[in-house]
Amino acid sequence: MLSKVFSGAVQGVDAFPVEIEVNAGGGLPKTVVVGLPDTAVKESVDRVWTALANSGFMPPRGRTTVNLAPADVRKEGPSFDLPIALGVLAATGELPPEALAECCAVGELALSGEVRRVRGVLPITLAARRDGRRGILVPPENAEEAAVVEGVDVHPVPSLRDAFEFLAGRAAIRPLIVDVDAVFAEGSLYEDDFADVKGQEFAKRAIEVAVSGGHNILAIGPPGTGKTMLARRVPSILPPLTLDEALEVTKIHSIAGTLASHQSLVAVRPFRAPHHTISDAGLLGGGAHPMPGEVSLAHRGVLFLDELPEFHRNVLEVLRQPLEDGSVTIARAAASVAFPCRFMLVAAMNPCPCGYHGDRRRACRCTGPQIQRYRNRVSGPLLDRIDIHVEVPAVPYAELASLKRGESSEAVRARVLRARAVQRARFREKPGVHCNANMRARDVHRWCRPDDAAAVHLKMAMQSLHLSARAYDRILKVARTIADLAGAEEIGSNHISEAIQLRALDRDAAY
Repeated sequence: MLSKVFSGAVQGVDAFPVEIEVNAGGGLPKTVVVGLPDTAVKESVDRVWTALANSGFMPPRGRTTVNLAPADVRKEGPSFDLPIALGVLAATGELPPEALAECCAVGELALSGEVRRVRGVLPITLAARRDGRRGILVPPENAEEAAVVEGVDVHPVPSLRDAFEFLAGRAAIRPLIVDVDAVFAEGSLYEDDFADVKGQEFAKRAIEVAVSGGHNILAIGPPGTGKTMLARRVPSILPPLTLDEALEVTKIHSIAGTLASHQSLVAVRPFRAPHHTISDAGLLGGGAHPMPGEVSLAHRGVLFLDELPEFHRNVLEVLRQPLEDGSVTIARAAASVAFPCRFMLVAAMNPCPCGYHGDRRRACRCTGPQIQRYRNRVSGPLLDRIDIHVEVPAVPYAELASLKRGESSEAVRARVLRARAVQRARFREKPGVHCNANMRARDVHRWCRPDDAAAVHLKMAMQSLHLSARAYDRILKVARTIADLAGAEEIGSNHISEAIQLRALDRDAAY
């Protein structure tokens, strides 16, 4: 007897429908899985047959053929266990075929028949809705994740026996309903706050400017000055995620398997801080079956690279294209997949190998050539994509011992939102340009014209500090953001002065 079950598989950040056909007939006992299954799918035969037996069902005794269509796309992972088992039950007459006509199923089976969580349930649920399915059977731990999709009834099934009883009409499993607005509001709170940071007012101001204009930022300072502490608080002043952005981020984390059990949405801006020993595949994504890397897991959030010069040179160089395009494409012989990766880069480094160059408390042991070689580990093209370089000095004892709390993230975010609103209005007719950091050369010429006094100030700084053309554009972009924060139409001398102060490496190179 032939049966048909619907499921889904992930490709990139989206999913496509998979039709599972099961034919159970006579002949010698044998099970064949076709349709480009990987090893995990082929192994599902043993899991499914054992789960059927332990759930009180009689597995087919003759030849059984399982076809996964479309047959020209590779199928991966254990998520087809549950639909294959249901297809077998329908093919052997245990389930009426019409019970499987309008629903979709996904889940891994334990040998006992328990349904275990899998990756990619959110994009599979979206694909099921797009394909016109009315309901989907999912593992209980994935149910909240799937339930954020409106228009599809999500039924959490703890075991194969429960799924059978539900589809046979012998038991009711009520669809899980998630209040997306309530989850979104409850989950969008940040634990870290800038009010906890003692001192470092200049660095906090630099971060506010960076977030307001969407600029990447590099913090330079001795060990223990609070660079990591500052970086971890950057997401708390970024504009809140919209629901569409949250779904986009949640899809990526669902595919990567980084969602917690029973988590429905990623409602806060991601913060990813990979170790400096990471490979280029770990950073960009890849593998035999391409998976999202750290740059994609940081999508719509912050990618923090601590000890920037310690990263392998080839790893840093592969960052250049994602920073420009906001997406990364991974090509394999069978297929090419694209992962979004529009993030804010926050990097930190010591000023020299020993870490104490310019520190008033401790003497630096490094020679000039050692310092230069250390800084040269970060290439010019990568630095070209970092608009702000800020020095983070040691905090004086008086500020550390003070009981006074700093300005809260909420207050800083309010100013950031006002500056971003100005930029949205400015670039409303410029697709692909959302903030000042995205401006091209023509946009800089149009929107970043300094007034006469500021132009003279900038000319003097260019000549005295021997700044490059690259630094010229970056200073104008940052000055535009500073003017937006101040509510100024034109870029003035004070805006130019502050922007120059936020280019620490350019100033160092002048001496």
